[in-house]
Amino acid sequence: MSQITPAPVADDIVRNLALIDERLRWLSAWTIHNANNIRPKRDGLKVGGHQASCASMTAIMAALYFHVLRANDRVAVKPHAGPILHAIHYLLGNQSLDQLQKFRGFGGAQSYPSRTKDRIPVDFSTGSVGLGVAITAFASLVQDYLIAHGELDLADAGRMIALMGDAELDEGNIYECLIEGYKHDLRNCWWIVDYNRQSLDSTTADRMFRRFDDIFETCGWRVLTLKHGKQLREALARPGGKALEEWIDTCPNADYAALTYQGGAAWRARLTADIGGKPHVAKLIASYDDDALAALMTNLGGHCIETLLEAFARAADDTPTLFIAYTIKGFGLPLAGHKDNHSGMMNTRQIEELRDALGIAEGAEWDPLGGVGDNAATALKDFIVRSPLAAKSAERPSAPVPVPDRFAVPDGEEQSTQAAFGRILHDLSKSGLPIADRIVTTSPDVTVSTNLGAFVNQRGLFRRQELKDVFAGAKIPSAQKWSAHAAGQHIELGIAENNLFLMLAALGLAGPIFGSRLLPVGTVYDPFIARGLDALNYACYQDSRFLLVATPSGVTLGPEGGAHQSINPPLIAMGQPGLTYFEPSFADEVALLMRWAFAHMQADDGGSVYLRLSTRSIAQPERSGDAWEADALKGGYWLKPPAGNADAAIVFTGAVAPEALAASEALADDMPGLGLLSVTSPDLLHRDWSASRAARWAGKPFAPCHAETLLSALAPGAGLVTIIDGSPAALSWLGGIKGMRVSPLGTDRFGQTGDLPDLYRAYRLDADAIIDAAAELFLGA
Repeated sequence: MSQITPAPVADDIVRNLALIDERLRWLSAWTIHNANNIRPKRDGLKVGGHQASCASMTAIMAALYFHVLRANDRVAVKPHAGPILHAIHYLLGNQSLDQLQKFRGFGGAQSYPSRTKDRIPVDFSTGSVGLGVAITAFASLVQDYLIAHGELDLADAGRMIALMGDAELDEGNIYECLIEGYKHDLRNCWWIVDYNRQSLDSTTADRMFRRFDDIFETCGWRVLTLKHGKQLREALARPGGKALEEWIDTCPNADYAALTYQGGAAWRARLTADIGGKPHVAKLIASYDDDALAALMTNLGGHCIETLLEAFARAADDTPTLFIAYTIKGFGLPLAGHKDNHSGMMNTRQIEELRDALGIAEGAEWDPLGGVGDNAATALKDFIVRSPLAAKSAERPSAPVPVPDRFAVPDGEEQSTQAAFGRILHDLSKSGLPIADRIVTTSPDVTVSTNLGAFVNQRGLFRRQELKDVFAGAKIPSAQKWSAHAAGQHIELGIAENNLFLMLAALGLAGPIFGSRLLPVGTVYDPFIARGLDALNYACYQDSRFLLVATPSGVTLGPEGGAHQSINPPLIAMGQPGLTYFEPSFADEVALLMRWAFAHMQADDGGSVYLRLSTRSIAQPERSGDAWEADALKGGYWLKPPAGNADAAIVFTGAVAPEALAASEALADDMPGLGLLSVTSPDLLHRDWSASRAARWAGKPFAPCHAETLLSALAPGAGLVTIIDGSPAALSWLGGIKGMRVSPLGTDRFGQTGDLPDLYRAYRLDADAIIDAAAELFLGA
């Protein structure tokens, strides 16, 4: 792996960055102190914040943000360092005093960096540890995709950078991502580890960290370890330094932390006892007073500006690089090294002593350059204004992708929704329309079984280097004719669902981050949404836009068995902000909803969309026009409107449509005027109902929600039989809208293998179950 020799760094740059380091440490600590100890508390609860976690990162972030970052670099900041990011933008004039004073308050600076909630520029939201790290790798892959497709100039490529706590390396998604990145020849990615060796509960174990070099280097990463700062390196070069270095290298993390907290006298006693008898060591130790010895022993690479700049300069090429920056948790604070400092905070006396030590006048705590002398302040202001970050342009809006007025409905008297999805996507791939070039598909090793194969045949796999289809070259017959090349539009992933959702998150942010919009479509087996649920929530939280197609669903998988059957995804989707859930029954509904999804993904007030589909092939309805479509897009429509003063309706969603139809016909004589309501989106119906009630409570104008309008076609006090191949709670709430009796059917326990007649009978999803539910509801049978 290439090694780059960095040029010497000018003294004035080091001096200014050291001043910024101090300012970031103070402003982050004071912001947290103000929120917890000065701002009034109406509820008496601890506001929180992480002064020690911030203090270990200030030098790293000062060097990075005010000297190293280029215009197109993007950074995911470790969650607990959020106050530093706010302090950085406060120095740059992008953050207001009001926002800092309301840190963790309503409408104020957020606890953790947020693209959607914070007012400062945030490249990637963070919060759930590990996810903000991994998304930088997937964003780098998206950048390569855009470069390969001519949507981004190579000269405009940036580095995707993650600032991470060492405890984040315990997260499994890091290694799932690492493997995927290696398969796709990841580049232009930096992960910078704040190796302070302390987590919430304990000091980090010594043994594992020695293996990270091997793990990352095996996956093609350069690993740069920043252990000693310049001052410590100079001391280690003196007589006796070799023995001191060996002691440092073998000192347990817990011991090092405790000695840091105890200070110079403790360092002297321990070093004297352990190695004081070795040649020259006693003289070396004696050359420092207690304060200087404590400063020497905590002069680690992650706190030394020169060491940091040299390391960053050594990684100026596109090789993915892991920086292991040794730091002290709580560096520069009285909390430094204490095992309880993760959630600990300085008391009023301690923060005042820190303020005085920094030369900040009482009452000037919020002064961006408080404590910096006049001449130094003038030079520092100029340095900040000239920093690359100050000149960084805002995210630019990407041009919308035209969406056709209608998508053609696949032909066929019997179809499954999954097959219809695949055919519609295939038709788009051949259409020559602009939308076809913007669609990018991805899947965790289920491309074929989720009906993406035809699209991939047409558009190819994405690889920066061309990869021949060996089977095609050998003339071996195969339905999959997948060539891999730079123009390909399908990103093949391994089986880890977490990677799928992070890939979708990165693809869905291509517009705001890179200025070129993509329309991502990801497919997954419906039950395995739960495997990547944290990453799905993370993607939606930062307003990434994508179409998630989960199929096949429910017990309708039949012989696949309980481990592959899904029960609660409808409830997951209904409770997920930023995601709109649909579950169509018929092919024309799929075409309608897919067209809506591609438009919604681009709307200012839009979001991501989840289609829950099925492999069950069912008879398609004969339509007498398209009047049903407007209601279907609102969440439901009458497939068979109730007649007269009907006092009952069957309400169904998805693959159980044939059973609902059969039961409707069987009950026609006994229950005249029985309605049959097709619910395309329990999510939209419930959201609309909630919004209507909220408007009523707030005294705002409101109209009846769509579900209320639909159910108004029934007689007052009517009853509903609801059925879905999923949790019955997804539809049973409909009775609460107008006070109707409800008999809910669905799956509420894990399934087993079997064919559909047996499974539907066992789990009460067949027509007989609907008839029995109606009898129980209306006849008391």
